Amino acid sequence: MNAELVAGFTRRLPQMLEDVRALVECESPSEDFLAVAAGAEVVATLGRRILGKEAERIVIDGRTHLRWTLSDDLPRVLMLGHYDTVWPVGTLDSIPFSIGEGIVRGPGCFDMKVGVVMALHAAAALGTRAPVSILITGDEEIGSGSSRRLIEETARGTLATLVMEASADNGALKCARKGASLYEVSVAGRAAHAGLEPHLGVNAVVELAHQITRIAALGSLELGTSVVPTAGRGGTTTNTVPAEASVAVDVRAWSAPELARVDRELRALSPLLSGARVSVSGGPDRPPMETTSSQELFALAQVVADELGLEPLTSAEVGGCSDGNFTAGIGVPTLDGLGAVGGGAHSDDEHVLVSEIPRRTALLAALVARILEVNETNGL
Repeated sequence: MNAELVAGFTRRLPQMLEDVRALVECESPSEDFLAVAAGAEVVATLGRRILGKEAERIVIDGRTHLRWTLSDDLPRVLMLGHYDTVWPVGTLDSIPFSIGEGIVRGPGCFDMKVGVVMALHAAAALGTRAPVSILITGDEEIGSGSSRRLIEETARGTLATLVMEASADNGALKCARKGASLYEVSVAGRAAHAGLEPHLGVNAVVELAHQITRIAALGSLELGTSVVPTAGRGGTTTNTVPAEASVAVDVRAWSAPELARVDRELRALSPLLSGARVSVSGGPDRPPMETTSSQELFALAQVVADELGLEPLTSAEVGGCSDGNFTAGIGVPTLDGLGAVGGGAHSDDEHVLVSEIPRRTALLAALVARILEVNETNGL
């Protein structure tokens, strides 16, 4: 594959944009089961037309995930994406789908419906004999609770997972992502009348305040580890010493040992107030996607981009998570950010650069072909 590949996808661009329109105009917020089901049907219809194959529909906990396998051979490369979004039904009324001045706008276009369209068109260019699978899930934006095992099972044994999430700033590919842990720290105290007998109570909110300062101190600027107390609650009425209080804690780290360290220290928290009790629930949610998972794939992508006549590729390390964390976590080489180039994810300014769609789709198709070629000759 060479620079002609870019020209080919440029010719396909009008159809690709119509496919993006179809996806964006079918709103699919993760929490809305009916909307997600409708979104799955639009993706399945596009896949049927583009690939000439029916999707395997995998319904887990009421959510539909779609998988295509191009050939009868064991898949060697997985293209991974999602069609659910953070935008509620009705967002199109205020942020309609539009194309103007070389920019696509609309809820979910950048994160990541353009990436879904790119994956389908790139796969079609590879042909039906390519040992490739495509998995498009419907719950990524709410943590991939129903799809995690499916993602790991589909990726296991492959040479590479290419994640169709949008690129980082200025089109950089995402070569590392922090891992995440989610906790709830709860405090049990003892209720009493705040005016008559406050000394008989054990104030859970005061104890939680002590704990929050300890929790926040567990982060490390040097190592890039963030430990952030987020949503808190406590107490019942304004004249009652609070008997219960709790806070959610978001932890992000570049390495598994750092996530393990924070886990140990959170679970070792002890109360300062006599009579208070502290408990910790939750734990690691997504393993880190470390640079060791992506470095060979990124180097290969750089070579492919040069052969296609594209601008030199850059890389980025990002704090947010994706389903690529799961595939990297089971040891599958993973490269992320291969989808749309643009910006404004989860904001009113969400947008995609039209000119980059054919270029990045060509990069994806050529990269898959090169991975398969390297496997046949040397092994990746």
